[in-house]
Amino acid sequence: MDSDLVLHVANFSTLFVCMVLKFPQIFVLMRAKSTAGVSLNSLLLELTGYVVFVTYQMYYDYPPPTYLEYPILIAQDVILLLLILHYNGSLRQSLIYALVFVGGWQLLTVQKWIIDLAMSLCTFISASSKFAQLQCLWRSKDSGQVSALSWGMATFTCVTRIYTTIMTTGDMQVLVRFIAMTLLNLWVLLTVLHYRRSSSPKKED
Repeated sequence: MDSDLVLHVANFSTLFVCMVLKFPQIFVLMRAKSTAGVSLNSLLLELTGYVVFVTYQMYYDYPPPTYLEYPILIAQDVILLLLILHYNGSLRQSLIYALVFVGGWQLLTVQKWIIDLAMSLCTFISASSKFAQLQCLWRSKDSGQVSALSWGMATFTCVTRIYTTIMTTGDMQVLVRFIAMTLLNLWVLLTVLHYRRSSSPKKED
């Protein structure tokens, strides 16, 4: 198969999956009206990583198809954040979070060294978000409100982005980030499935 065709398929399949990536998690929360097993800190760190990553890509004029899904993911994360705050009874804090994120986004592009430094920390920030979710799962031992489908799709999109990064920009910082995110997303997915299997016999008793 022609490499350009594979690249187009990888880009558009990633975009398509990301358009609905958070929907399963959103629907699970709306149905359960509970955030047990879902980490607010993980979501905030993930949102920070997304904002830094898309800002870096836009700052250096990278091809839009290589990052077009991130504004969509940010929008879905904002919906998730509002749902979590709502079910936790702390929706008023959403204004504080909005001010912090908008102010931080503006700060990123003030100087070139700031966006470069932020990008160098982006992998650490995004990895921390996965570890925060893992820690929440280990502590609660309950994955009932965590969508395995969302984490599975997240793993898929990171795998496709490894390929598109190699074939387009070749940016090593971006490549290392996607490799790390693939492994960590897979770890979270397996943990969710583990606790789901562990809880199944109890539900049948």
